[in-house]
Amino acid sequence: MKKLFKTLFVVLTSLALGVSILSTKAEAINEKNNDLIIVNKAYNKMVFINDGFIEMVAPVGTGRTWDLTPVGHFKVVNMVKNRPYYKKNIPGDSPNNPLGARWIGFSVPGNWETETGNVFALHGTNQPASIGGYVSSGCIRMYNNDIIKLYDKVANGTPVTITYSYKSFQELAKMYGYSIKGFR
Repeated sequence: MKKLFKTLFVVLTSLALGVSILSTKAEAINEKNNDLIIVNKAYNKMVFINDGFIEMVAPVGTGRTWDLTPVGHFKVVNMVKNRPYYKKNIPGDSPNNPLGARWIGFSVPGNWETETGNVFALHGTNQPASIGGYVSSGCIRMYNNDIIKLYDKVANGTPVTITYSYKSFQELAKMYGYSIKGFR
């Protein structure tokens, strides 16, 4: 019985220490980068929050089916101007490029490709009529002028949260540990 209590004490102490380290790390990341992108698939809208201020709200297009655009907490890891469309060998600056003017790739756990920001992204489009709909293969489409503005504001490491919720962006930001001071 004594051995069981000793083992239980060691396990619980280790867990408490691990949680403490992880929460400190999360707070440090939040302090270092006070930006946040939230994509809400319920409304197909995106918000960019910078230092507590809502700087941008824009319509987006998301996955044709529920499972195509991942839901969760991610981070920007790959930013490219005029990214080529490799599947059909279309140059990045071509008007036929379905990826538009900018690519903001985010890391999604799973495999090497999804973790490097080469599969899922916020990006422009050459099909502006698709914005607002459930149309993509998983990426988040934006009008080219909106993705250019967003690209100029974010950096690698910016958190990206994708959800399906009927809450306001202010409520969602608060849930994720961000307080909204106002609009810019």
